[in-house]
Amino acid sequence: MKKRSKQRPRKEGNPDLRRQRQTPALEIPQLVEELKEYLTPCLFTPLKYVQGNHEKLMRERLLTLPVMVALVVSLVYRKIPGLSEAVRVLQEEGLLWVKPLKVSKQAVSKRLINFPTEIFAVLLKRVLEKRKEIATEIPLEKHWETVREKFSALWIADGSTLEQLRKRLKIAPKESGELAGKMMVIVEALTQVPVTMWYEENPRCNDKIWCQELLEALPQSGLLIFDLGFFCFGWFDQFTQENKFFLTRMRAKTAYQSQRVLSSGTYYRDEIIHLGKYRSNPCHHPVRLVSVLWGKTWYYYLTNVLDDEQLSPQEVCDLYRRRWKIEEAFSLTKRLLGLAYLWVGHANGVQIQILATLIFYTILNQLVGSVAIALRQPKEKISVEMVFRSLYYVAKAALRGENPDVVPYLAERAKLFGLVKAERKRHREKDAISQQIWASVPLS
Repeated sequence: MKKRSKQRPRKEGNPDLRRQRQTPALEIPQLVEELKEYLTPCLFTPLKYVQGNHEKLMRERLLTLPVMVALVVSLVYRKIPGLSEAVRVLQEEGLLWVKPLKVSKQAVSKRLINFPTEIFAVLLKRVLEKRKEIATEIPLEKHWETVREKFSALWIADGSTLEQLRKRLKIAPKESGELAGKMMVIVEALTQVPVTMWYEENPRCNDKIWCQELLEALPQSGLLIFDLGFFCFGWFDQFTQENKFFLTRMRAKTAYQSQRVLSSGTYYRDEIIHLGKYRSNPCHHPVRLVSVLWGKTWYYYLTNVLDDEQLSPQEVCDLYRRRWKIEEAFSLTKRLLGLAYLWVGHANGVQIQILATLIFYTILNQLVGSVAIALRQPKEKISVEMVFRSLYYVAKAALRGENPDVVPYLAERAKLFGLVKAERKRHREKDAISQQIWASVPLS
């Protein structure tokens, strides 16, 4: 007789929603003040926004702009499980700067469907501007400080398709086409702070529809890191013509002609090339190709930073590896801040949720930077997730009447809360491989 397997059956469904909390997190007085500092100047003055070709002014109603912003931001930062619970909290406790207010779930849901998304886009823009005004100097590792000084901006750009999110939530096919969309986000490469974002309702659109916006947003002497979705000879030429820089991967089977080898070693090659050798419309400006043998696989990186003293081959590779930081940002917003859990089944509400999540993510990122300064650690060594989760203990301390200052409280308990990332075996192995690759680089 066969024994029954003791192995548990594999769970199905969206892993981000399996343990969705059923009660809201506690409110933190100091974080409430921080949110007020960022958002209040925008909320209590008549706010105009552009819809189409017309400028409009918000009209007065029960669910005003301050109420709606307090509601949706609280849904994110307090991880309130849904609109029903948010309505209960609003009526019993109030939210942020809004006193207890009785509204129905249907009214909130309908408001999210009809509320102009342009309003939250304006708020996000103002929060990003405010962050620049009060931002503190976030510590970086020494070699990254040197790289940052050579460019006016170091940005990563990437798109995230929201249609897959709808499918994971098992929304009906009829609705999935209406709800689907795509967002393009720019974050700072070394700090992961959001810079700006755009939204497109068509989920099948190519990333290249944002090429012009990305190029216009990037300041002169700035460097933009992106993936193969933007590979285009004409766009590469525009960067060089406008004194701007890019870093991406080399597309397979792209014809090119080597002009000059800058340096080479056992595991890498750095050269100036001309793209489009056999094309009728080649790249008109030379670019730089850095090839690296990592394990048994060659990786190819492309940039128009031709001076290897401005950007060494190792820095080219390490910078592109940081492109995955934006994927971590997407993961954090979807899993940690609940963007994988939709409040309403309508595209307008989904856009509002995206913008509200980015607003709070910007403020959370600023808090992580402050913790890094207090601990005298590079920001990339601080776990965003553990900082966010540790806010629970700050809230409990506030309930006990201790009224703690958030940053010193977290810094004093950094080891207990696990705020500094542990150096794992795989990290040490990667560092060892990297040292082996660049050991053969000639000294300048």
